Amino acid sequence: MLKLSAVFLSLALVSGCSTIVSESSYPVSISSNPSQADFVLVNREGQQVHTGTTPDTVTLNASSGFFKGETYQLILSKDGYEEKTIEIESTVDGWYFGNILFGGLIGMLIVDPATGAMFKLPEGAEAQLDEKAVDASTVTIAMIDAIPEEQRASLIQVK
Repeated sequence: MLKLSAVFLSLALVSGCSTIVSESSYPVSISSNPSQADFVLVNREGQQVHTGTTPDTVTLNASSGFFKGETYQLILSKDGYEEKTIEIESTVDGWYFGNILFGGLIGMLIVDPATGAMFKLPEGAEAQLDEKAVDASTVTIAMIDAIPEEQRASLIQVK
């Protein structure tokens, strides 16, 4: 029994609470209204980490380095709609503070920050895309010879 207690105590001292209970990467669902929007995910370094079409689920790292949470820019686009950018930002995982009771200083200052388990990401990101405004005041001038015969019937003569 004493050996078993010593093993558990050793594990607690060399591991972090978030590392035991949490992950360092998370599935994040990406959705938009309307759906079928193209998206690009870019990390804080400006590197493209994923592309796809909504709806989709991607697995993202919550950390970008030692004591550094990751932030992503989600850029969505769809024909006829304005491009939309949303920030997906990691936050400190509540289990990280469990190191006060279970992981000690080693877990709090070394293990969880090094593994990235001290951070978590939201379960999803959703965007409402806005339709592009049509500018009705635009006028196109073209030579009559450049307009196909089937479209000439809908022309309005300007006097």
